[in-house]
Amino acid sequence: MKIGWRGLVGVAISVALLWWTLRGESLADVWNVLRESNVLLFLLSAAVATLSFPMRAWRWRYILEPSAGTLPFGPLWRATAIGMMVNNVSPARAGELARGYVLSLETKRVRFATALASLVVDRVFDTVVVLLLLLGVTSLPGFPANAIVFGWPVGRILLVGAASALVALAVLVVMALDPERLVRMANPIVGRIAPRFMDRVRLFVLSFTAGLGVLRDPRRSAIVFAWALAQWLVNGASFWIAFLAVGLDAPFTAALFLQSLLAFAVALPSAPGFFGVFEAGTKVALRVYGIDDTFAVSYALGYHLLSFLPITLIGLWYLGRMGLHLKDLGRDQAAKDQGG
Repeated sequence: MKIGWRGLVGVAISVALLWWTLRGESLADVWNVLRESNVLLFLLSAAVATLSFPMRAWRWRYILEPSAGTLPFGPLWRATAIGMMVNNVSPARAGELARGYVLSLETKRVRFATALASLVVDRVFDTVVVLLLLLGVTSLPGFPANAIVFGWPVGRILLVGAASALVALAVLVVMALDPERLVRMANPIVGRIAPRFMDRVRLFVLSFTAGLGVLRDPRRSAIVFAWALAQWLVNGASFWIAFLAVGLDAPFTAALFLQSLLAFAVALPSAPGFFGVFEAGTKVALRVYGIDDTFAVSYALGYHLLSFLPITLIGLWYLGRMGLHLKDLGRDQAAKDQGG
């Protein structure tokens, strides 16, 4: 996979944020905190964090069920592991495309466009759940009043996030309910610009909207929401266990708050693996709870590295077993995209 200008911007942002995070910190002090941490609890936190990925794969099964029927767990899990690995080693969140491509490669029941749409749904559910958890945490009596994160009041972050999620969800529901209208809207445009691609565009649009089918089914949507909530609570537990490993005196709600802010922070352009963005976001979020910067930075580095390794190694292992290479994914995804 080539690194384009967006990737270069992401790397620059990551480097700048890492510099800001480590500025004024003694690396000796950071190392002392990590050296005195509970290694077993840190490893447990990494294991719990890794557990959230098969949970995500299982949730994906329900999202795809209306268009592909009940898929076996194996292909969903392998695609998820490879996709998350690619996010960790490649720029521009290319793992989302890789995840859809690998699933469409493993099973002919899912076209690439359908898988891609299902992943959009997947991320919208993520956003809704994360916002609800953030709203719950900030509504508790013990939450620090007038909390500011990166210069923004937390209430404004909630407002902007909620508005974005609602608009995205509304657009997806409209697309899911009337896919033929999208085809009719696209036909005149494609007919003027590239008439020879009209059939291909129609197939892509219909395949894409097929991946949104879960939004037409309230029961399945409720199941997907429940799995998303469970997954994010498990992931939050991994953050809290790492608190215990470092010796941070912070409640479980602080872990949910940290997780929610990081979920938005990693949407920024960054280097592969979200390095820099993760550490800066952790430092800012834990300041809200009055946690010392040295402990926050030590925690961020330890948790990030330990949670980064398992899914990256698992994804690389599956990639090798399938006879695929990272450099091939971008080219093959493009070919899949063109073929619908």
